[in-house]
Order: sequence, then C-alpha cells, then structure tokens
Amino acid sequence: MARLKIGLLGGSFNPAHAGHRHISLLALKQLQLDKVWWLVSPQNPLKPDSNMSPFEERLAGAWTIARHPHIRVSDIERRLGTRYTLDTLAVLRRRWPDYRFVWLMGADNLVQLPRWRRWREIVQAVPIAIFNREGAGHRALAGAAATVFARSREQRPVNLPLTQAPAWCFLFSRQHSASSTAIRESRETSRK
Repeated sequence: MARLKIGLLGGSFNPAHAGHRHISLLALKQLQLDKVWWLVSPQNPLKPDSNMSPFEERLAGAWTIARHPHIRVSDIERRLGTRYTLDTLAVLRRRWPDYRFVWLMGADNLVQLPRWRRWREIVQAVPIAIFNREGAGHRALAGAAATVFARSREQRPVNLPLTQAPAWCFLFSRQHSASSTAIRESRETSRK
C-alpha cells in the first residue's frame, strides 16, 4: 500500500492569503503530494503577539483562502498545545507513522531557520521544500541552514517526499507577491 505524502505548511496565517494557496498548489504538483495541511499556529514564538489577530479569525481566514479538496486547514497545534515546530512534528510522526511528511516553507523562512528552536533537529526529522520568495532566494541559498546541510540538497523535487531526512530542495517556480506583512500594513494605513 502506498504511503500518503503530506506537505505541512506551518505559520501564523496572519492573515492567510493567495500566496499560501499558490505554494500549496505548487507543492501538490511538483512534489506529487496527496495533501497539504496548513498548521495555523496559535502564536509564533518569533513574532510579537501585539499585532496578531485572534486565532479563530486567522483559522477562519485560512479556510476561506484554502478552497481546495487537497488542502486541509488544521488547528492541531492549538489542540496539542505545541508551540515549537519540532514538537509538532514529533506528535504528527507518532500519530501517523505511515505518512511521508514534507515541511513547506518560503525562502525567507530558510534565512531565519537558525533562529528556530532546535532547527538542526527539524532538518534531521523531515524533508523540507523551500519556495522562492522575492528578495530572499539568494540569501537563503547562501545562508547558514543551506550551508550546513548543503550535502543533503535534493535536486529533483518529486524525489523529496520519499527521501530520508535530512533532505531539502529549493523550488525556483513562479513566485506570488502576496505577503501577510504587506496586507497588515495596508489595513493599518486604510484605518488611519
């Protein structure tokens, strides 16, 4: 029996936007995934909670944007009480040992990955697909995480879900310009 291949897109989704959907659809196609799960985080430890919209609002917004039978929006981190990516991955891998998980992230997150709690263990735990983001691609590929794990780079995205971690690939596909930060800033400007 074939093992399900699941992409995991974690984040604040503050707010969710078409760029999240865009990379999810790319992941489904280029990595030949069965599903993508959006893991809406109750609170990102690296972000201040001062400008964070309420969790229920972010979760509902993610459902509105996802709109695809192979994209599932999840509040599992809130239900589990996990705060860090490595802890969430450990639970998911225990609950679904037959699934092949792939962590999905933008190039901007690869740049800051060394700030994540126990980041090297995350890379050792699950293959990672990195999607190019405007202005971040070259910095990401020259950054600490890409350098430390340079020998673990997979050149063919379709192989990534079946490759044992550590493994990562960089996808140079069409970019989407949407940004949660820009959306929040635009909202603030329009309120003034």
